[in-house]
Amino acid sequence: TTPPRDVDATGKPLTKAGIHGLRKSQFCPAQSVSYANVDPLLVVRGEGARLYDERGRSFLDTRNNVGHCGHSCPAVVKAIASQAAALNTNMRYLHPNHVVLAQKLLAKCPDPLDRVFFVNSGSEANDLALRLARTKTNHEEIICVQHAYHGHTH
Repeated sequence: TTPPRDVDATGKPLTKAGIHGLRKSQFCPAQSVSYANVDPLLVVRGEGARLYDERGRSFLDTRNNVGHCGHSCPAVVKAIASQAAALNTNMRYLHPNHVVLAQKLLAKCPDPLDRVFFVNSGSEANDLALRLARTKTNHEEIICVQHAYHGHTH
């Protein structure tokens, strides 16, 4: 298996070490690379609960947010392709799917939960939770577990 791209934006050949070096020089240090302290994975594909590196080695994916459906799930890939072919936007506009999903979720919620707020990541959810708490309490203080992972937004 070969990496998805074999040259960078300038046409220079890419190696695993080169990709890691560019990542270090071009990304915010808060955006960590898993296993960077030993041998970071150069992931080229995923299937089910497994990731595959440039040498074809298989790894159990314990880091990504796809555990509930897996990588390359045919039903999910088909649904994404179908939706992207029709419309690819966020929730700033009206669309029937938004309210239908909200209705289905709220039907499973106990009283008094009667509102939804859609986000696209755990980082956004954490950010939202902080904003809601600050709005409700008028306080800025929070408790955070040292060395806990809370995403890259705050």
